[in-house]
Amino acid sequence: MTATLPTLGTGTAVRLTGVHKSFGHGPAAVTALEGIDLTVAPGEFVCLLGASGCGKTTLLNLVAGLDAPTAGTIELATGRPAVMFQEAALMPWLTAARNVELPLRLAGVKRAERVARAGELLELVRLTGAGDKRPHELSGGMRQRVALARALASAAHGEGGTAASLLLMDEPFSALDAITRDFLQGELLRVWETTGTAVVFVTHDVREAVRLGQRVVLLSSKPGRVVQEWAVDGLGGPEEVVVVEEINARLREVISSHAA
Repeated sequence: MTATLPTLGTGTAVRLTGVHKSFGHGPAAVTALEGIDLTVAPGEFVCLLGASGCGKTTLLNLVAGLDAPTAGTIELATGRPAVMFQEAALMPWLTAARNVELPLRLAGVKRAERVARAGELLELVRLTGAGDKRPHELSGGMRQRVALARALASAAHGEGGTAASLLLMDEPFSALDAITRDFLQGELLRVWETTGTAVVFVTHDVREAVRLGQRVVLLSSKPGRVVQEWAVDGLGGPEEVVVVEEINARLREVISSHAA
């Protein structure tokens, strides 16, 4: 087992080489990931796609440093990545602004600076004026935007005060209604283009992956392996429809072969 190391140069945000992850020992061990090779460039938006249980979340947890690979290496260009989960996971006793400030406070940023930065990030996610509201006073979509602002604050102040510049997102919009999800997808793209942060976005929704990502990476059913990749940056109209159908067909093949 090898540790996650901040050893990469400026040309790569994160690199996974031969990553393998098993849970348990002996005959009862379950292999979640096997031989994962994946490189994400600085500022790149990569969507991880696959059926439920294929190891997408496990992969994200390894990159985030929340767990360690059984074998292989995970190399990061900077500090620990920021993570955004399916649930907003905001501190209910803190206001929206204080939730965004939290990673800055933990990083030792002085109060005046973190207050100003939190205000800037709330403005970036179009929540100006909502900083004094607590989570229960916000809609689900607004809570996710606060969570995004907090993740961006964390990305700007990684370990040792360095910028992480890598945001890991684990199906952050799947629990929202279709209209809110569509709106937040657009907002995420706007924020990504504004900040230049590299994003690894986990989803099981092919259309979401093609709409958001520059590259779509399909994982096989357990154990998760990289099956195929598609460059999807700038697609639209009939071309996008064709690619969505192609990925859907490949995903069905992967699921069928596993079931057989």
